[in-house]
Amino acid sequence: MELKERLETDLKQAMRDRNDVARDTLRMLLAEMKNREIAAGQDLSDDEGLAVLQKAVKTRQESVEQFDRAGRADLVAREKAEIAVVQAYLPQSMTEDEVRAAVRAVLAETGVSSKKDLGVAMKALMARHKGRIDGRLAQKLLGESLT
Repeated sequence: MELKERLETDLKQAMRDRNDVARDTLRMLLAEMKNREIAAGQDLSDDEGLAVLQKAVKTRQESVEQFDRAGRADLVAREKAEIAVVQAYLPQSMTEDEVRAAVRAVLAETGVSSKKDLGVAMKALMARHKGRIDGRLAQKLLGESLT
């Protein structure tokens, strides 16, 4: 698995560089991947590995929001540093304008015109732009387009 090997190589380099944030973040990612492999009983594909990374970013973004509300600037800074480490391994995210264009294309293609079929459009949108699109933003824009 190319992604896992890259994470392991970068972990070794982070240890040599004494980069604590990168070292700890990469260890956590590799541990989560190992747990998923054990649960699945097989090695993870790169897509499954990317899903682990995306979940890690989402979890940290939620933590940033909570720490920010609690006034814990030190923890916010640490979480943001970890997000930066993880995002280096993810494909480039789409901008809001790109997401809007993708939403219009999917709506035209699927013929969805009411909010009750939002799930159909969301599924098609997320499948087409796997790993590059923020689900919350996509859902918001789809909802706006269908009202």
